[in-house]
Amino acid sequence: MLEELTIKDFALIENDHLEFGRGFTVFSGETGAGKSILIGALSFLLGGRADVQQIRAGASEASVSAVFSVEGGSSVDSGSQESPESAAEWLMARGISTENGRILIRRFIRPNGKSGAWIGDVQVTRTELAAFSSFLVDIHGQHEHQSLMKVSEHRKFLDARAGLTARVSEFTALYAELAAKRARLDEFAGSEQERGRKLEMMRFAAAEIEEAGLKPGEDETLAAEETKLLSYEKIYSAVDEINGMLSSGDSGVVQMMKRIRRGSSGAFSLDPELSALDSRVEAAFYEISDIADEFSSYMQELVFDPARLQAVQERLSLIFNLKKKYASSVSAPLSEVTDYLSSARRFIEENSAAGGARAAMEKEVADLGRKVLSEAKILSDARRAAASSLSSEVEAILSKLGMDGTRFGVSIRDKSASDDVVQKCGPYGTDDIEFMISANPGAPMLPLAKIASGGELSRVMLALKTIFAMGDTVGTLIFDEIDTGIGGGVAVAVGEHLKFLARTKQVFCITHLASIAVYADNQIKVEKAVSGGITSSNVHQVTGDERVAEIARMLSGDADTEQSLEHARTMLRKFSGGN
Repeated sequence: MLEELTIKDFALIENDHLEFGRGFTVFSGETGAGKSILIGALSFLLGGRADVQQIRAGASEASVSAVFSVEGGSSVDSGSQESPESAAEWLMARGISTENGRILIRRFIRPNGKSGAWIGDVQVTRTELAAFSSFLVDIHGQHEHQSLMKVSEHRKFLDARAGLTARVSEFTALYAELAAKRARLDEFAGSEQERGRKLEMMRFAAAEIEEAGLKPGEDETLAAEETKLLSYEKIYSAVDEINGMLSSGDSGVVQMMKRIRRGSSGAFSLDPELSALDSRVEAAFYEISDIADEFSSYMQELVFDPARLQAVQERLSLIFNLKKKYASSVSAPLSEVTDYLSSARRFIEENSAAGGARAAMEKEVADLGRKVLSEAKILSDARRAAASSLSSEVEAILSKLGMDGTRFGVSIRDKSASDDVVQKCGPYGTDDIEFMISANPGAPMLPLAKIASGGELSRVMLALKTIFAMGDTVGTLIFDEIDTGIGGGVAVAVGEHLKFLARTKQVFCITHLASIAVYADNQIKVEKAVSGGITSSNVHQVTGDERVAEIARMLSGDADTEQSLEHARTMLRKFSGGN
């Protein structure tokens, strides 16, 4: 449950702090006052996109923080949970503790694009933040009901109701594996003449690369050696000059350091304060002496070998030609050539004994195909079982939302096949799924996406959200203008339903309809103000006479007349107990 929300310098909001309780809360205000900014701030906090344009003009950063209560999250368990089923499990899997069952979430963004997020005192990525917050809050966007116009989304809703989402993901991976193996089989089953030509080409390539006896990183090592051999004279001249300066008689640096060391040692014997400097001189002497010895050794070993230079250049030329043939470019890493060798060997192995290998591959594809169809049938059976209960549940809720007599159904058809033998299957199974509706008694069931109005789509989505909310652990539901396209008695029904939903969930709703707002346990008003030439949105809870005035404004646009105020009082007494 969301308990506290603090928004600072986000869009038009300068600094607002809100505290929430259980039940049903509405946000209201004039059009353009900034109601949707609240949803934007929450979306940002919960892992939504971060954009520098979200920062209030002149501010150094935008930040949003919130305190959530997390049931069962007071202890820390260092054990991992690969698939946590609640916010508490997610926290325990990462060793994040709550304080008295509460957790603080924070996120900021700065003008340079830098952003950061924390869950408790642990910094997290945006992906981790979104994963965790998905256990806490479900936001129904202002136009989310439009997704019902996309038939492809209907399958996702049905799979969620049937508890198949994870299993469908596994099926999709299995289907992708089958598609890949079929593609390899098709390649394998090409014309014998073409296969024979490619086999000879691969044998030649494999022999040529194997004969070269390539070593990892050999091209880079040889290139460095070639540079050294070609630069022999310059290197010799530079090292010879260094040796001269370091070790040439009394004028050499080593002899000078000896004299400095003797002088330092003598001075130190007379004044102990020179101890540190004497130690540094001694260390410098040994370091210079060591450097001189190493340069001398290097000089003695430095030889020019024309035969080695020729061998290196010939080897580099061989590698250049191999890259030209078998890598993406002559500057590509040598590993591309060895990768080509691996693929050539695999092709040779698979195609040398064509008959047996092909038969084995065909059997593998056939076995996998049967497994895919078997899994698809399990998915289809589960969907059909869930479709009936989903229809009944949606119809029951729609009846409460002013759509009494509406029939809702789920059409599940086998995908069309190319013939009567082969079953058509896709990455999500063998089913084509579409929601159907009959909004008027006696009317035939027709596709929801084609006949439903905006208001009907909103209510169908609300019904679906309600069904899913009852079966998950998400404690907070947010509806951004669920009242789109409705009014009158329908709005009253929606308000009543949201209040019913708030018995088990914390419900927030942005609305411009008084018929919904009067059902709320709490009402928060968003107002726009201009100060010093800067526009800002202010958010505060309205109670008593102030709430009466806000309901009156929502009813008639006039919060000053006694008639409007009395109408507002009557509705509040009737639907919210006079709050």
